[in-house]
Amino acid sequence: MISIRNVKKRFGTRQVLQGLSLDVHEGEILVILGRSGVGKSVLLRHIIGIEKPDEGTVDVGDIRISSLSQKEIYEAVKNMGMLFQGAALFDSMNIFENTAFYLRQHGNPSKEKPYTEEEIKRKVKAALKMVGLEGEGEKLPADLSGGMRKRAGLARLLVYRPKILLYDEPTTGLDPITAQQINELIVQTQEELQGTSIVVTHDIHSALYIADRLALHEGGKIAYVKKPKEFLEIDDPTITFLKDTLYNHPSARNQL
Repeated sequence: MISIRNVKKRFGTRQVLQGLSLDVHEGEILVILGRSGVGKSVLLRHIIGIEKPDEGTVDVGDIRISSLSQKEIYEAVKNMGMLFQGAALFDSMNIFENTAFYLRQHGNPSKEKPYTEEEIKRKVKAALKMVGLEGEGEKLPADLSGGMRKRAGLARLLVYRPKILLYDEPTTGLDPITAQQINELIVQTQEELQGTSIVVTHDIHSALYIADRLALHEGGKIAYVKKPKEFLEIDDPTITFLKDTLYNHPSARNQL
């Protein structure tokens, strides 16, 4: 469904992506693991068209995202959504208005006309209920905890039901209990939307809970892509470190 071939990206003197290739299967949750700063988020921005590669191609279905103009990308990625690392909520809007923003901007694509206020209220209420924020719509982002802001960002995705969901470090900075709640919501969202999800993280505990397949982003490329059990059996220093982290984390031992 998503095919990335030989993508290279440089920022100044730093070569971030160095001929990266990856296939993402329709209907799966693919988790991309890697150390902080290796370019995992940069890869997501290429998939959704925010960044363009210096070389290589990014295809989503039969659309070559990497070759589109900005105006064309705007139309091409309407079925995609991204949960940014900091949730990227509008500080001046309450949670209801943040969640309704996409619906007000884009309207009903199937009918090519705006949603009614009643339709918007119904959709926003359903999305907030799904992420456990029912009754919190009048609060501003500043009034929410980090975990609640992540859930509000997820509600903003759910409300327009994209078929491709990108998650940028969804559990970073959260305590273990809140992080697990976000993991469960990612799986629940996948089941609800029957979509395709790509999650970038350095959290092996979360990765094993949610992933259908795991990929290791290292040296500007994807080094391995395997199902979780096979991934942990790879003889590689980074994967050995991740596995040791699991064994030394009592709450995660039962995942192996």
